[in-house]
Amino acid sequence: MKKKQWIVALIVVAVLAALVVWGRDRIHFDFRLFLDQVSQANGALIALGIACIYIAYGFRAVRWSYLMRHNQRVSPLSLLGSQVIGFTAVALIGRVADPVRPFLVSKKTGSPVSAQIAVYIVERLFDFGAMALVISAVILTSPAGSMPHPELMRKAGYGGLAATVGAGIFLVFVRLFGNVIAKVFEDLFGAISPKLGQAAGHKIRSFHKGLDTIRSLSDFVVSLSLSLVMWALITAAYVVTLRAFTASPELASMNLTRGIILMAISGGASALQLPIIGWFTQIAVVAASLSGLFGAAPEAATAAAATLLLVTFLSIIPVGLIWAQVDNISLRSVAAESAGKNLEEEE
Repeated sequence: MKKKQWIVALIVVAVLAALVVWGRDRIHFDFRLFLDQVSQANGALIALGIACIYIAYGFRAVRWSYLMRHNQRVSPLSLLGSQVIGFTAVALIGRVADPVRPFLVSKKTGSPVSAQIAVYIVERLFDFGAMALVISAVILTSPAGSMPHPELMRKAGYGGLAATVGAGIFLVFVRLFGNVIAKVFEDLFGAISPKLGQAAGHKIRSFHKGLDTIRSLSDFVVSLSLSLVMWALITAAYVVTLRAFTASPELASMNLTRGIILMAISGGASALQLPIIGWFTQIAVVAASLSGLFGAAPEAATAAAATLLLVTFLSIIPVGLIWAQVDNISLRSVAAESAGKNLEEEE
């Protein structure tokens, strides 16, 4: 796995280097203007964005506690450290550290790792579903003049809404008939490759096991409500951070619809988060979107993209490192150990 990560990292570095060489004489970038944009940014709005992200971590802990309650009642406050340390590990080590949160919760509560991985699966499903609902709802209810390429954006909004509803229906069937559906997919994909069939069946059974945390309509409504509030806070963080760049008219006047579109782009860019290198690729994608879609100058776009990364992703690192130190946790050790446990569960 590490060898593959290094290969991907080297490819990304090579591509970035080629882009720098290509754009050196084609794209004018004034570092003095870049620093001016940073120095003139509204610090209060940036601090408000960070506060929104921190509160969202609190909602994550509440949601995790709620999803656990059928098997074990745990205070949300006792799970907050696991969320903070887990996302710090992802920020510093990459997506390979995703299993850190369920692993830490398992150690904290004395529950099986498999039970917490099940909660993690459901949590991620609610994340994707709530984010898609928020993005689609805002795009479809906003006036055409508030967004670039409105026809294309509305099509994307309808597509996202349809995909979310379709995924929700599929999950209901998995919740009710998980083992039957797993067998169907095993036979279907097994005709191509027995290994592929086994993997498909295992994934669906894992989903089925995870969905056992949702046992009633009220469970679903409460979990979805917590997820929607959390993503509303994240959306607010994007909008206020962009509006903090008062020296750029395009950014200072940023509205909710445009902030939502940028959040969707940023979320896609962060799907493959490599250690450190992924920070720069995400900044590049977001900056290009701010310039290409919203007309921001390259210097303002880059300053805003870097600040967005800091606010929404990296701001948790200092607190996470301190919390890990207090709890005597090594991020690299726990990431390696949690990945090993996750592989055992897969087998």
